[in-house]
Amino acid sequence: MKASVRDDAGALIRSSLALYEDDPVSTAVLTELERRLNEPLRLALAGMVKAGKSTLLNAMLGEEIAPTDAGECTRIVTWYRYSATPSITLHPHEGPPRRMPVRRERGRLVLDIGGTPAEEVAWIDIGWPSTGLRSAILIDTPGIASLSVDVSERSMKFLVPEQETSSADAIVYLMRHLHASDLKFLESFRDTAAGASQTVNAVAVLSRADEIGSGRIDSMLSAGKVARRYERDGELSSLSLGVVPVAGLMAESARTLRESEFAAFRELARIDRKDRERLMVSADRFVKPTDSTTLSELERRDLLGRFGIFGVRLATAIVRGGAADSSELAEQLVQQSGLNELEQFVRLQFRTRAAALKVRGVLGTLERLLKDDPRPGSDDVLAGIERIHATTHTLRELSLLSKARSSGLPLEAEDAAVAERIIGGAGATASVRLGLPEDADQEQLRESSVEQLAYWRAYSQSPLTERGSVEVARTVIRSLEEIASEVGAPRVGDPSSDVVSASGPGESASEGAEQEGEEGERDLDQHQLSEEWTVLADGDDLQGEQEDEYLGDHGGKLPPADIRLATRERDEQGDLDEEQADEGAEDRPVDDVRGGLVRLVWSSFRARFHRFRDDRHEVLPDYEEEDDRDGAGEKTENP
Repeated sequence: MKASVRDDAGALIRSSLALYEDDPVSTAVLTELERRLNEPLRLALAGMVKAGKSTLLNAMLGEEIAPTDAGECTRIVTWYRYSATPSITLHPHEGPPRRMPVRRERGRLVLDIGGTPAEEVAWIDIGWPSTGLRSAILIDTPGIASLSVDVSERSMKFLVPEQETSSADAIVYLMRHLHASDLKFLESFRDTAAGASQTVNAVAVLSRADEIGSGRIDSMLSAGKVARRYERDGELSSLSLGVVPVAGLMAESARTLRESEFAAFRELARIDRKDRERLMVSADRFVKPTDSTTLSELERRDLLGRFGIFGVRLATAIVRGGAADSSELAEQLVQQSGLNELEQFVRLQFRTRAAALKVRGVLGTLERLLKDDPRPGSDDVLAGIERIHATTHTLRELSLLSKARSSGLPLEAEDAAVAERIIGGAGATASVRLGLPEDADQEQLRESSVEQLAYWRAYSQSPLTERGSVEVARTVIRSLEEIASEVGAPRVGDPSSDVVSASGPGESASEGAEQEGEEGERDLDQHQLSEEWTVLADGDDLQGEQEDEYLGDHGGKLPPADIRLATRERDEQGDLDEEQADEGAEDRPVDDVRGGLVRLVWSSFRARFHRFRDDRHEVLPDYEEEDDRDGAGEKTENP
């Protein structure tokens, strides 16, 4: 079995440790890099002050352990990692770490830094026995763009340091609305002083989404429309892989729902409709004294503080709709909050490619160290870093995905959208890459991978395809070859011109897979798309000097026979005789004639491929998407 990309990066770190064994500062940096490489994914939550970062973190963990008040602890970077037993460790800027007492009040963890000023604390490390922390370390950061400059600087120094790559492998960025400061921060996270990150590893969250619709029962629908509009924003789409609306407060409370709260919602559901609507018309009205319910003013204030007016209205409606117990109510509230969609996004985009994201960050810092303080043997390690970047396919995918989001791919719009999906723009699993439903079986995966591989190979070999487009196609082909290998497609056909010993989607297409992929499996029989490329005996398509020149430029190969046949049929049906030809045709350059023929050849093949694919099977059904502006149904077909 081939070594994983983590193993290769780890070997470079160990080689560097030998070079810098006499330098304690560099040794400490390298030791931390080795630790980072072997840790779970580092996922940071960032955003402006009061964006709801700690609340969302609690919702993701299903426990109230992150402080949500305006205390000193919210001004400090706090790490949450898995531990068999709860622990709290304070790391000051100067001096050794200190263990702090673990205590809870009303079910919520209390962080007490013992009177130590926040300015003197580097970070707090919390170990907690939560299954959600086994595959990711969650990092809660102070708010950016804070009135307190030192608070903002802590987040910026941690997430976008000036002389090295970010300490986070990926971020969940929370925003209530899109501000210039949000874009500025995301740009800084993407492009650090250590060089362009070569990837898009952020997801934007439209936090407190229920407030967008003023707490109405359909608030999340309104928030979804706003999120889609932000996704289409050119600046934001180049900095974030997507925008997900989440009602964080409701999600946190749903994950920690108590039986007494379910009983309170059941009491509200029994109230007469007119009295209930009058009671819930606003947050102020809900907590005023009233005879319409047996719930006390204090109980209603607690419900409002935990769920918000939107959560109270929705929970009451769900109970009236038949939720039988607290578990069923909690499940439906979480589903309506948008938290499931965010967790699915994080799983597909970040956790499944954790190894590549971690290696990218580690190698960036290692390269900076080697260049700033070169030693005998540094060049060998730098060459190893370059080799990993050149041969590790998942890193090339991330780089190409970043290019797709920032400047676009040199392809037609339809092909660009498909290429971005195949390299993991919508997720790293095989079904998502191929544009199939998540429950697609192995046969569907095999058939789709073979068809798409045939198309992209033909595209890359077309004489009309420009060099930049060919490079993109080669990366797409490599991704498809890894998928074909993973789903067990037979090995047939010629290899891609870009086959390298590298990791690929096999590393990330299934959660936790981190071994480098084997060389991609080759394509199945393509006789239904094109025959072998051979020279026509009669030479009808390209004659005389043009044919000789074409054969010399393309290794003695002409387009597939069925393409040439289509060209010949077109000529027979559509040629004008010389009397009707344009008078200037005789003066037309030979290159223009040949270029027009090649364009016709490729257009014919491309059209035939799409007709063939549509006849074979339907990749995804059509679906209706509501238009943001006028509510008109817009029909979108998967390319």
